[in-house]
Amino acid sequence: MRIFSVALLFSIFLSSCNFEEKKEVSSINPENWSKRKVDVSSLDSLEYGKSYLSIYSQIYSLSEHKTHNLTAMVSMRNTSDQDTIYLLKAEYFDTHGKLVRTYFNHPLYLAPMETTEIIIDEVDVEGGTGSNFLFEWKKPLNTPEPLFEGVMNSTVGQQGLSFTTQSKRIK
Repeated sequence: MRIFSVALLFSIFLSSCNFEEKKEVSSINPENWSKRKVDVSSLDSLEYGKSYLSIYSQIYSLSEHKTHNLTAMVSMRNTSDQDTIYLLKAEYFDTHGKLVRTYFNHPLYLAPMETTEIIIDEVDVEGGTGSNFLFEWKKPLNTPEPLFEGVMNSTVGQQGLSFTTQSKRIK
C-alpha cells in the first residue's frame, strides 16, 4: 500500500509539471494591425505629434542584482469623442536605447473613444528595467491628443504588484 501511495503521489507530481514546448511570446505577435491600416497621404491638414512612454518589463527587487518580471499593457487611446486619429508608428526600445521591435510602421486609425493595446508578456524581458515606447501620430486640428498609458502588473501567490505610467508628448 505504501509503494502504491508513493507511486500515486509521484504520478500526480509529474502530471502537474509543465513539460510543454516554449510558448510563443504574445508581444511579438500583436493583434492584426493590417485590419486598421489606412492611407493618410490625402489628409494634409492633420497635426503631427510624437509621444514617449516608459514601460517596465522588469523592476529591481531587494537589490540591484535581483529583478522581478512584469506583464505590461500598453494602452493606445483616442480621447476624442468625435474625430478619428491616426497612429503612424509604435517602436519599443530597451534600457540602453536599442530598438527591440517595431509594432507597425504604417498609419492605423483609432475611431472616436477607441482603445487598442500592445501586451508585453511577463517572460519577455528584452526591454529590461528601463524600456520605453515612441509613438508617432496624427490628428485633426483642435482634436485632443491621443493618450498612451502603461499598466504593469505581476502576481505571485497572494501578492500582487501593479502601477501605471502615462505618455509625454515630445514633439
